Amino acid sequence: MAAVIPASRRLRNLLTCRLTARTNLGLSLNLHPLSSFAQDEPSKAAPEEAPGHSYESLRVTSAQKHILHVQLNRPEKRNAMNKAFWSEMVVCFNKIAEDADCRAVVISGAGKMFTSGIDFVDMASGLLQPAGDDVARISWHLHSLLSRYQETFSVIEKCPKPVIGAIHGGCIGAGVDLITACDIRYCTQDASFQVKEVDLGLAADVGTLQRLPRVIGNQSLVNELAFTARKMMADEALDCGLVSRVFPDKEVMLDAAFALAAEISSKSPVAVQSTKINLLYSRDHSVTDSLNFMKSWNMSMLQTEDVVKSLQALMEKKELKTITFSKL
Repeated sequence: MAAVIPASRRLRNLLTCRLTARTNLGLSLNLHPLSSFAQDEPSKAAPEEAPGHSYESLRVTSAQKHILHVQLNRPEKRNAMNKAFWSEMVVCFNKIAEDADCRAVVISGAGKMFTSGIDFVDMASGLLQPAGDDVARISWHLHSLLSRYQETFSVIEKCPKPVIGAIHGGCIGAGVDLITACDIRYCTQDASFQVKEVDLGLAADVGTLQRLPRVIGNQSLVNELAFTARKMMADEALDCGLVSRVFPDKEVMLDAAFALAAEISSKSPVAVQSTKINLLYSRDHSVTDSLNFMKSWNMSMLQTEDVVKSLQALMEKKELKTITFSKL
């Protein structure tokens, strides 16, 4: 206990220095008890459509404070991904990336399953009869088309807000491309996953073959799934690390996903979004390069007032959800 007291004093002295520096720079910081910063309790009312988000294939609602719920919203078509979907996801997540109020996102599917994958009835003409007068021009067109389709899921990964995939029922074909771009994945006990493309005469081309090996870290299993198109059920998905938790039904899963999103959104948005950006950078670079990137990143991010507020909460034994962090 005697060792704890000097440590606490050092922390308090450090905090005082930071606060003094902020004041000298002309920045104001309210030092009243943190209870005065208390955030509003999440609304119990039915979620409202998020402003600026009106789509044919998606429904975006403000689930709770700082949390958006993006639903694949073609339940009558098993949430098959039509032409509108591929462009609307890009518009949607680019808006979310710039939304200072949003700190976490949950993606789910409306109806009986997450998604049946590509809507080939709607997409067939563009994929099977591409424009162009010769092989070179047809290939050029397909290259451009595939680039746009890849961005549909890459935009989830690029979004600095943590994205939680909540999967129930089938997650087929392009659905696997989608969820492997998410940061966290939950699923229901009845969930199943299929890398379906070989059954359709093609190789998966919008993210699964690139991201799935990194997600589960088992190349043999990835190869098996991709070569055979067999179903992976929820228990196996949990064992291999594709999902982090399995729930008995969709309602329980969504409650858990929103609780997780609320926990994430209670933290400093500077800290959370910086963490996501650096985790993704580190995945694709060496340890040395990643540490150098981290130094360059945090030489500015460490100067945030969020550090001061978080340390103050720690010293006063307050929960972070009682703090109002500025928008980002």
